[in-house]
Amino acid sequence: MADLFTLTQQSLASMDIELVDVERAALGLLRVTIDRPEGVRVEDCEQVSRQLSRVYEVENIDYRRLEVGSPGVDRPLKTEADFERFLGERVEVKLRQAVEGQKVFLGVLVAAEVVAEAVGSVGVVKHFGVEFEAKKGEVRRVTFIFSDVERAKLEPVLDFKGKKR
Repeated sequence: MADLFTLTQQSLASMDIELVDVERAALGLLRVTIDRPEGVRVEDCEQVSRQLSRVYEVENIDYRRLEVGSPGVDRPLKTEADFERFLGERVEVKLRQAVEGQKVFLGVLVAAEVVAEAVGSVGVVKHFGVEFEAKKGEVRRVTFIFSDVERAKLEPVLDFKGKKR
């Protein structure tokens, strides 16, 4: 699957498109999720679909149906660059190890200190944090590095009520 992700990423390199995910689903469905800073348009999905159909045919990638779409409002955060891009946004982060008995944190993604570490080839380790309301009025912060994250996604606040009259 990593090779398929890399192949797809390379195929989209000339476009102003970010590859978020490539997923094989049931019944031969190949689901490709893309994003752009200004949002994904239908035209973007069509263009990517045409491009990938040709590439996958040449590369002999087996699938029955190709689906190209946007990540939606609850976009997964899969890279350190995603964490940097969405600083200040509401997120849900699940850590690999519990912190004070809790693994899942819902709150605002913030940048924490940058620590210089001599761990192998890593010179600087970026720390992130989630600020969340622990009790009424009490805001707390959990700090972590990217490798501590099991999964993360945007957690937008949606208001379907509209304007009151």
